[in-house]
Amino acid sequence: MRSTKVFGQTFSRITVASLSIALLGFTASCTIDRDNNEHQIESSSSTGKQGNGDEKAENKLTSNIKDGDDEVDVTEHVQVKAGQKIDKVSLTNDAGEEVKGKFNDDKTEWTVPTKLGYSRTYTLTAKSGEQKLKQTFTTMTPGMTLDGALAPLDGSTVGIGQTIALHFDAPVEDRKAVEDAITVETTPKVEGAFYWITAQDVRWRPEKYWKPGTKVNVKANLYGTKIGEGVYGGEDRSAKFTIGDDMRALVDDKTKTMTIKKNGKTVQTMPVSLGMDYQYPTPNGTYIIGDQHESLTMDSSTFGLTGSGAYRTDVQYATQMSYSGIYIHAAPWSVYAQGNTNTSHGCINVTVENAAWVFNNMKRGDIVEVKNTQGETLNGSDGLGDWNIPWKTWKAGNADG
Repeated sequence: MRSTKVFGQTFSRITVASLSIALLGFTASCTIDRDNNEHQIESSSSTGKQGNGDEKAENKLTSNIKDGDDEVDVTEHVQVKAGQKIDKVSLTNDAGEEVKGKFNDDKTEWTVPTKLGYSRTYTLTAKSGEQKLKQTFTTMTPGMTLDGALAPLDGSTVGIGQTIALHFDAPVEDRKAVEDAITVETTPKVEGAFYWITAQDVRWRPEKYWKPGTKVNVKANLYGTKIGEGVYGGEDRSAKFTIGDDMRALVDDKTKTMTIKKNGKTVQTMPVSLGMDYQYPTPNGTYIIGDQHESLTMDSSTFGLTGSGAYRTDVQYATQMSYSGIYIHAAPWSVYAQGNTNTSHGCINVTVENAAWVFNNMKRGDIVEVKNTQGETLNGSDGLGDWNIPWKTWKAGNADG
């Protein structure tokens, strides 16, 4: 059977100055980091002219903020300088909360290391000897902010096929700006490239599967980044994850079996029943394991099947293979067909025991390859079909839309 189109990540809503935009397209279900790297929204700076002062130029107490500025960039860092020791500095927002800054070794410079909040008014005061500085300024107000959700989770261990995914709550106008805001560091070093699966979803992957043990550190410095006309990033995101064992499943419709290998060694073989020939053949190609559910309700209406032949069925041990609802799952009603006849609506039917084995032994990012069915190749934009897009196409990128 095939279930509800389950989107592989969980995402936050768009933050708008005076309105909200509903999440487009999919129902999120992939576990995603939403809360890591939350902003201290009272932290960083802006541009501007030097402050006032009557001392000699070399001892003048100044800041990089123009007093009264009402469009200060949130990504620049507030800084106060003097040619002599600075006695004290204070930066507070319109709620009376103080923003922390750091002095250099000789206390002639004070800098805020983080970013400021959108649409906030700040008061900056400083004293150096007899000199005093007081300035008030307001940060920029975006017309809209888009929030991006990053996968995989921070601290997770994933499979060799896991791609780095960032999903936005609405289509992104300036894709190149988003790509420029993302850094991917790997140990050992791995070359990769960006590709936009949809106007809301950018992915990063290497040319070939990851090597087990690879460490990956992703940073998406989106907050304060202009990604469209009047549109800015809503939050920074980051995640560190590790590539685990090489787990791959090969589903062959000729033999109607699924063979699973761990680090090159066969660890399990099981009979399967695939999508019904001519009606609902399971697409060929490479799939990435996504969500896993101990129990899941599968509803044929989510992919347009109603009336005669429609179904709504609860299944056990469902392991997601595509956003369009293809799963490996327990199907005790088709045990008679497993290994000899295709009876499903596209899913891979196995026994309860075998479905539980897959559920307990395979993980997000592992690979499932399907071959020799009467279906076409899984579309590369079907959420978990990234590896079906040729590397030449992927590497060329599509930041221009």
